[in-house]
Amino acid sequence: MVLDTGPLGMVTHRGGVPEVDACKRWLMALAERGVRIGILKIADYEVRRELLRAGKMRGIERLDALRETFEYLPLSPRS
Repeated sequence: MVLDTGPLGMVTHRGGVPEVDACKRWLMALAERGVRIGILKIADYEVRRELLRAGKMRGIERLDALRETFEYLPLSPRS
């Protein structure tokens, strides 16, 4: 499965918000079941740009951790 900017952005937020927590649980449940999860480079760019604009450095740290956890997929004309 490839994450779009919506869920990707949501899981970079701090916990304690019911919708965010539910999205994080959903994503972790998929990973625990062995679902391959990918992050497209363009989605990373868009979420990262917004986090930088908003000065949300902890969100950027969470995004970086996701890149280490899941597959990072470059966009190419052959994909």
